[in-house]
Amino acid sequence: MKLQFIIIIFNIIIVLLLSLPALVPALVFDPGFAALFWRPLWPLALALAAALITLNVFFLFNFRLYRLLEREDWPALVDYLEQSVLHRGRYSPRRLRLLLNSYLVMSDSPAVTRLEHKVAFAKPALIEANALIFGTARILGGDPAGAADFFRRRLEKSAKKNGKPWLRWYYGFSLVLAERFSEAGEVFKALAAACADPLVSGLSAYLLSAALLKHSADSAECRSAAEGGRERVRQALKNADGWKKEAAKVAADVHTAVIKKYIDEAGAWLFA
Repeated sequence: MKLQFIIIIFNIIIVLLLSLPALVPALVFDPGFAALFWRPLWPLALALAAALITLNVFFLFNFRLYRLLEREDWPALVDYLEQSVLHRGRYSPRRLRLLLNSYLVMSDSPAVTRLEHKVAFAKPALIEANALIFGTARILGGDPAGAADFFRRRLEKSAKKNGKPWLRWYYGFSLVLAERFSEAGEVFKALAAACADPLVSGLSAYLLSAALLKHSADSAECRSAAEGGRERVRQALKNADGWKKEAAKVAADVHTAVIKKYIDEAGAWLFA
């Protein structure tokens, strides 16, 4: 109901904005002057009217979707989006992402896998655009080796070898879960030493210390890489509040909600 209330208030404001310039001069001055006053303002009035009509049409068209989101009725939302995306073939980026997020909220990893197969055939570009969610679903579904292979292929396709830091981090995280510790160590050492994203760099340094140090063939090198990454993040963010602010920026992303435990633990370790 909050969204409906906002739309109603917006409509009232726009109507008032359209009405006042026309009514006030007509009431205060003679009709001839009111016509002169209103003449240069009619393009603005038309623009506001068009915006109002467009917003209302968009809201009415998506009313059921917004109502389900507001109620957080995930099973009904999934059913609605499946009808739109899968049965009607409307593979819009926004609706596909909503469907993916809804699957993850319901911990339905097999549904994400089924959706991936359909999207790969219908609109493969959307696989790349939502690679973090598709890969994360593999991790949640208990297939870290499959997740590692999925992220590796995405990184190999990327033109920017040092780009996509979260994709690289999840590749390393999948390797840890698959117990491929040596490969994971190389990924996290590079991220801890050079990644521009302090959250990714700090998480990498933390996992080097907490998860990989005991499995490393060269513990001194692993410890040095972890401490080096730790110092980089401490210099960039200054204190634990800075870390929390960085974490808050991505808190709404489903893929970071999955690793909230590690984000909290990393923050405590970094600024202990």
